[in-house]
Amino acid sequence: MSAADRALVAALRAELAAIEPARACDRAAELAGLGTATVRGDRPALARLVVRLLRDGAGRDERSGLPFDWTAADHCRSAYLRGRFLARGSLSIAGGRHHLEFVVDPAEAAELGAELARLGLQAGVRVRRGRGVVTWKSGETIGTFLRWIGASAALLELESRQVARAVRGDLSRVLNAEAANLERVAAASARQLEAIALLAADGRLAGLPETVRAVAEERRSAPEAPIAELAGRLGIARARVQRALERLVGLAEESPRARRSRGRRAGARAGRRSRAERPPRSVAGGPSSAAGPVA
Repeated sequence: MSAADRALVAALRAELAAIEPARACDRAAELAGLGTATVRGDRPALARLVVRLLRDGAGRDERSGLPFDWTAADHCRSAYLRGRFLARGSLSIAGGRHHLEFVVDPAEAAELGAELARLGLQAGVRVRRGRGVVTWKSGETIGTFLRWIGASAALLELESRQVARAVRGDLSRVLNAEAANLERVAAASARQLEAIALLAADGRLAGLPETVRAVAEERRSAPEAPIAELAGRLGIARARVQRALERLVGLAEESPRARRSRGRRAGARAGRRSRAERPPRSVAGGPSSAAGPVA
């Protein structure tokens, strides 16, 4: 993750650790979620939370590792999962991809996955190097979970980044599609102008119907205009303009000059292939070729 992403995740964890549960049952549930794990030195907010909950007398026996009662009220389950995430969870948001996981004992992983599914938060459960892993990769599901366990300001920042990244992606796709469309229009216009010039040079353009000649003249005056604009200028249907341009290109391809040009290009391609397939010449005059037969 980038430094900004790591800072955002740290701010989110600090925000969750700073929540003061109002009910004694919530404090006990959160302490049970924290479990008996040793608090790492790089998580001072979590260390302060453990000290605060123990000082408040939030059920000291809950840290003995007894199973949590999943039939408890929603606010108790939310507090328990907040403690479990702070103690055993991790969040990665690198490159716009979200990944939240709990690393616990395999038996707890199966139970945790089942209970989260009952809450409508379906998660992947697997065993990795002897440890149970409960995983989410959906940004929407991760946002729902974090909001349910109490995240607010840091989650809003996370979601705003996600929206901004999605907008940039959509804009990039639109710009790429527009650029590709402009390239196709420019290539088609170049073929049409070449066809018009060829037909005008051999005198056949003058013998074409009036509509086709009018389309050719408009294309000459507006080489980069799309077909819809040409149709608007001429006051005719777009399909008629399209058919007229296709006719001009088709007639130009039938002309002797176009056939000769195509023949020259085909001959050049065949020559290049022939040279590429020709075996390399042997180098004469070396020591082995100059030596005579051995008597």
